[in-house]
Amino acid sequence: MLPRSLLGRSMLIVLLPLLVTQGIALGLFYGTYLNVVSRRLADGVAGEVSMVVTMIEHEKGRSAQILQQAERQTQLQFTFRPGAHIGRQGSSHVLGPMDEDFESALRQFLDYPFYVDWLDQETTVRTTVQLPEGVLEVLTPRKRLNIEPIWFFVAWAVSSSVLLFLIAGLFMRNQVRAIRRLARAAEMFGLGREQGPIRPQGAREVRQAALAFNRMQERVNRFVAQRTAVLAGVSHDLRTPLTRLRLTVAMLPSEGRVDAATLQPDVADMVTDIGDMERLIGSYLSFARGEGAELPVPTDIRALLEDVVAATRRAGGRVLGLVADGPVEAVVRPDALRRALTNLADNARRHGGAMRFSLRESERRVEIIVEDNGPGVPPERRDQVFQAFDAGGPGRGTGLGLTIVRDIVHAHGGSIRLLDSPLGGLGVLLSLPR
Repeated sequence: MLPRSLLGRSMLIVLLPLLVTQGIALGLFYGTYLNVVSRRLADGVAGEVSMVVTMIEHEKGRSAQILQQAERQTQLQFTFRPGAHIGRQGSSHVLGPMDEDFESALRQFLDYPFYVDWLDQETTVRTTVQLPEGVLEVLTPRKRLNIEPIWFFVAWAVSSSVLLFLIAGLFMRNQVRAIRRLARAAEMFGLGREQGPIRPQGAREVRQAALAFNRMQERVNRFVAQRTAVLAGVSHDLRTPLTRLRLTVAMLPSEGRVDAATLQPDVADMVTDIGDMERLIGSYLSFARGEGAELPVPTDIRALLEDVVAATRRAGGRVLGLVADGPVEAVVRPDALRRALTNLADNARRHGGAMRFSLRESERRVEIIVEDNGPGVPPERRDQVFQAFDAGGPGRGTGLGLTIVRDIVHAHGGSIRLLDSPLGGLGVLLSLPR
């Protein structure tokens, strides 16, 4: 029964209160003001007619003079027809309360039968009163009984409602147009026909939805580009150790007896290549997993940092210390955040050697700083190092560590910055909401 479109439902929301308001206004006008004024006008005219009838009854020989004087003073037209009789009683009916009010007033003031004809003439109301000697005919100007035609007020109420409804429709159409544009952009983006960021328009909530869509589109594009680069990097990075393994296997003796000691160097090289492949595949899988389906839970960030520090020391890293005032709790994905901090610790161990962890808190955010004493990153390259496979040079890993950290931090709604470390190397600042 309801409209299916947002525009139709919005217009229905506007139309129903408008109709109810106009109906109430019409009811109040018709039931109070119009009725009160109509009764007062009817009482005035009926009182004048009753006064003339009374004067005729008391001074029967002076009927003509009484009627002439009454016409001058009351603006009513009187005609007396001796010996006549009225054919019907009561009143004809018109739109509005004045017919019933006038009939009721005449019944209150007169003791004789009467008939009120509202339809005989357009400008006057004919009233006939049956007196003992004949019929008294009274012509009353319609304006003395009717303050304003009821259809005029109805027409005014309807026209104003239609005008307001059309104006509301124009405004609602502009708002719905912005929503339709957002829906079309989402549909085209889902079909792979990206049209670029959309311009926020409309109400504040619609603008926020458009900005959220633009940010989502940017994240999805970055996600797809990074995953595509990962797939391309898998074949590229694994080709070298696979080629070495193939050559080593091809050069192994295939006939006769072979001394195991002579194969030890080749076996060691093969184990090294397999280790490199495992490390590369592990990095790719870690990057592809991102934050996964892990749910955010309240977590003690200091305890999590202590676990990372202990694991780093077991792996051979040199940790100068953990600077933290006390327990700090925040709602995070603990496994994903641990993966990000482990990647930062591995980078610090690989490029520097010594590192330090710091934890600070404010009313709304938690800041984690990882510093090392390595060569650091020049300011002009600090945006570039977040790109996938940008390791900064050969022998420095896959170049996915900081990319993984950035994706995890952004998934928490936080930010990451690269700073100069007081230790002489690079400082990484993670800012997370609490």
